[in-house]
Amino acid sequence: MIVPGLASVTFRHLKGDEIVDLAAQARLGALEWGADVHVRPGEHAEARRLRRRCADAGLYVPTYGSYYKAGHTDPAELDPVLTTAAELGAARVRVWAGTLGSDRAAPRDRRRVAEDLRRCAVRAAAHGLAVTVEYHVESLTDTSDSATRLFSEAGGEHPLVPHWQPREEPDTARCLEEVKALLPDLGHVHVFSWGADGFTERLPLAERADLWRPVLELLAGDGRRREAVLEFVPEDSPEAFLRDAAFLREVIAEVA
Repeated sequence: MIVPGLASVTFRHLKGDEIVDLAAQARLGALEWGADVHVRPGEHAEARRLRRRCADAGLYVPTYGSYYKAGHTDPAELDPVLTTAAELGAARVRVWAGTLGSDRAAPRDRRRVAEDLRRCAVRAAAHGLAVTVEYHVESLTDTSDSATRLFSEAGGEHPLVPHWQPREEPDTARCLEEVKALLPDLGHVHVFSWGADGFTERLPLAERADLWRPVLELLAGDGRRREAVLEFVPEDSPEAFLRDAAFLREVIAEVA
């Protein structure tokens, strides 16, 4: 089961209530809140308020997207992240796998990140949360091999939940191999279409139907609930978002 959703960072220029209304208008089921603008760590009252707004709009909160970088950020900064995620009613909190790409990280760097991720997972579990790791450049999840190795290195009583998103101008075959490598534990994906210039060249989602149809079909294959969360729409436009959301819902219905 794939649930279409929206990442609030898509619209950093909008207020939280406006984002809830947009997600409901687009007939989505999930809303991922970011920690940089809309719900900052420690803003418990706002987290509770937006949790109620989401529930009233028929939306659940799968993830609280923090900017905690394992092995780099001061560990004391994790606690307000976790308490805020819990107040939001999130199932998971997102952290990052350090600040070094896998080609630059020495063995001690990998150990430091893995140990911190393991500690994060234990502390998150005390709040009823799982930890998901951003699949991102300039971190230890910048390649499929490094990411799967890291999840093994950080494994413990509370396993990490993998996250996936494509790279600049992604190759479909490579993307499918990356997704396969993260199954069955993959929890959610960030959905967007980029051209060769990456973040600055955003395309309508339908222009990469050749990518997203097979990826979503693969994700739907075992029937587990996962979120497909829209992000990075052209020109940060609500109209572009509504168009992309309609396409995403259409494809999810086709592969279900």
